Amino acid sequence: MPHKINHSESTQESLKKRILFVITQSEFGGAQRFLHTLVTRLDRTKYEILVAAGPSFGSKYDLLDLLEKEEIKTLRLKYLKREISPLSDIRASFELRKASKKFKPDTLFLLSSKAGFIGSFVSKCLIRNTEYKILYRIGGWTFNDPWPKWKKLLWIIIERISAKWKDLIIVNNKHDFEQANKFKIRPKEKTVIIYNGLDVYKTGILPKEDAQLKLYEKAIQQSGRVFQDRIIIGTIANFYPTKGLGYLIETAEYFKNKDNIVFMVIGDGPERASLENLIKQKGLQKKIIFLGQIPDAHKLLSAFDIFVLPSIKEGFPWVVIEAMAAKLPVVATRVGAVPEIIEDGKNGFIVEPARPEQIASKIQDLLNDERLRQELGIQAHQTVLFKFSLDKMVREIEDLL
Repeated sequence: MPHKINHSESTQESLKKRILFVITQSEFGGAQRFLHTLVTRLDRTKYEILVAAGPSFGSKYDLLDLLEKEEIKTLRLKYLKREISPLSDIRASFELRKASKKFKPDTLFLLSSKAGFIGSFVSKCLIRNTEYKILYRIGGWTFNDPWPKWKKLLWIIIERISAKWKDLIIVNNKHDFEQANKFKIRPKEKTVIIYNGLDVYKTGILPKEDAQLKLYEKAIQQSGRVFQDRIIIGTIANFYPTKGLGYLIETAEYFKNKDNIVFMVIGDGPERASLENLIKQKGLQKKIIFLGQIPDAHKLLSAFDIFVLPSIKEGFPWVVIEAMAAKLPVVATRVGAVPEIIEDGKNGFIVEPARPEQIASKIQDLLNDERLRQELGIQAHQTVLFKFSLDKMVREIEDLL
């Protein structure tokens, strides 16, 4: 028999705050990780939630798939894409207009640059007299990507114009906050900083021996070679230019003749072919292993001996605080929130972006001193525990909804 909705149930539903989340891509990355973490923590007796996203382009790890398993309502936007494409962008605007008018949100929560512009444009120009609040959370300004100057300038202009259509902008680091002021990206009310958060007791990170066994099994599948008793220097990343993986390859070249050291990268993406060509050019096929995408990859972080973030652009990298929660010594580039997370020499090391010789030098310092590795790992864990709490992040977001 179909379930009959009684008066009290109907009243309860009507009292819920309706939130429409919109994100450009469903392919799992930092912004998707934030959104998944947030919506799965929100009290569904208080909120009616709909998450809309563009395609994941065949990725095995799709945000909307994961949310549907959590019984959270989702909507797949056929035309919303990361790159500027006038025809697709117009179609995406009308897709989102239809979704907004049907769902009737109290709050429109936009994530990532493209969704931020199209979502606020729809509200300002295609739906008149909107009364809902518009929040825009950016995990790293897109004009910091390694793009031509004209494209960077275009995105600064787009962000500046569309900021006037938004009530609040949320950034996750001081650098992005300062850039918002510098480029006059000003919403109606204010821009706020809310750091990413992690529950160190619920990460599910495996014991080191178990994690290494799984990692070695994956490495054998990918390379056909057996690995055992190696020092593993690793990272987790989508293969985009901003992740600086070419610099990690150049770093590995400094350890070319050290057979006890191997570099392992969990992840995949459009840059894979060019990165594999670079590895071949440098003769590093035995030194660097691409493991592909692995579900819940953060659970295997304990398999690494040293974690490296070689990015040339980030907002607030989740993977850094996950590595710190796993008590790993971290070598990370000075991008985004990294200087707010890591105190150089105390709970990790910071190097300049695009400087593989600096990464190699810090790795060598760690290889030379096991006690230093342990001390940095302990301090890193304490930093996440006390400074980057998941409950704090969710609470601060809820205060703005």
